[in-house]
Amino acid sequence: MIMSRIEARSDEDTVTAGPLVDRLLGGLPADAVLTDPDVTASYAHDMASFCPAGSPAAVVLPRTVEQVQHVMRTATELRVPVVPQGARTGLSGAANASDGCIVLSLTRMDRILEISPVDRIAVVEPGVVNAALSRAVGAHGLSYPPDPSSWETCTIGGNIGTASGGLCCVKYGVTAEYVLGLDVVLADGRLMTTGRRTAKGVAGYDLTRLFVGSEGSLGIVVRAVLALRPKPPAQLVLAAEFSSGAAACDAVCRVMAGGHVPSLLELMDRTTVKAVNDMARMGLPESTEALLLAAFDTTDPAADLAAVGALCEAAGAVRVVPAEDAAESELLLQARRMSLVALEAVKGTTMIDDVCVPRSKLGEFIDGVERISEKYRLAIGVVAHAGDGNTHPTVCFDATDAEESRRARESFDEIMALGLELGGTITGEHGVGVLKKEWLARELGPVGVEMQRAVKKVFDPLDILNPGKLF
Repeated sequence: MIMSRIEARSDEDTVTAGPLVDRLLGGLPADAVLTDPDVTASYAHDMASFCPAGSPAAVVLPRTVEQVQHVMRTATELRVPVVPQGARTGLSGAANASDGCIVLSLTRMDRILEISPVDRIAVVEPGVVNAALSRAVGAHGLSYPPDPSSWETCTIGGNIGTASGGLCCVKYGVTAEYVLGLDVVLADGRLMTTGRRTAKGVAGYDLTRLFVGSEGSLGIVVRAVLALRPKPPAQLVLAAEFSSGAAACDAVCRVMAGGHVPSLLELMDRTTVKAVNDMARMGLPESTEALLLAAFDTTDPAADLAAVGALCEAAGAVRVVPAEDAAESELLLQARRMSLVALEAVKGTTMIDDVCVPRSKLGEFIDGVERISEKYRLAIGVVAHAGDGNTHPTVCFDATDAEESRRARESFDEIMALGLELGGTITGEHGVGVLKKEWLARELGPVGVEMQRAVKKVFDPLDILNPGKLF
């Protein structure tokens, strides 16, 4: 019956907000459906610049799987787009609303359902905040390693949707490596379970991995089985100052080629260091061209830092300062964590790129970004998860200046082109969303795009799940 009604609906038919809301309220409590335009407008977009956002017809905040299923059945029957959202900390426009859509905010589904120290898994709902999960499993002597910079506010569902990373990826990997299984509500409201709870499992196609990074375009994640690790010892951090970005990148290559496994290997260029100093008076060396932070959480981190410090000096480090304890380490990491906020303060608005290149090309990439910065007469600060080649060139500009905004967007595109030329990818952890649709097509090529669209059509034949994103 549902499909016959769908087929009978013409493309010109539209659904007004009144009937839609009535249908939603048929399976949802009144406080779960928001329609006040002043309120729904606050759910219209994430944190990305230059990404259009529409006006949702309603914002729905379910608490149960059954309520999500009701939303999707209603959306399918009425052919209303659904845009899934977490905490909206994303940087690609993937959570931006489209006109007349249902925004499906999963933040109220925030229960940690299970923590198993024996199986080393956690079972959670999508609205669980990353930091809350980390603290909860920490009480059991375990850790959930993926740690995006927004970990105090971002949700596990959002992390899964964008396949997010973080500072520790060089040793522990990204979100995709910790998602063992999922419960997913499909576009037509059916509930599907993928994956496993076991340490190993290769039954059938890996549909779990398919959903990770799909940006809500294939289904709604309502439960996740996550792998945990034993809680590591407290890490110690080393800071190395360099007189050039090339020297710092040479040090990164020496560290990785030497077989070292740091828990963190981060780079800040001179623009970023100056911005942090201007904002927080951190006392970082103003003369530095690049600052490299390395950390180890091994049983003897001091010895590991000494070995890496020697490699940094061999690469031309001006000064190497190892922290003596956890407090000093945290002070050094604080500078890295505030980098993006500090860069935003330079001109008031930033475009944060997310280009990943082979480690061996990191120096060429940073030099190229400097040339782009000079060409467009813009401050572009580079912070990078240097250990895995994932860079975040951040374009600083005045959004009220049309000419400067144009140059910012053009510089952003040139940076992505540079990444592809060096054998990299347009996104390492932020996703595609609206911001990088054109560039995804360039990276994948026509056959790749055709196959990805075919997969989308299998799961979402009516194209109601986050339409307009990715492709």
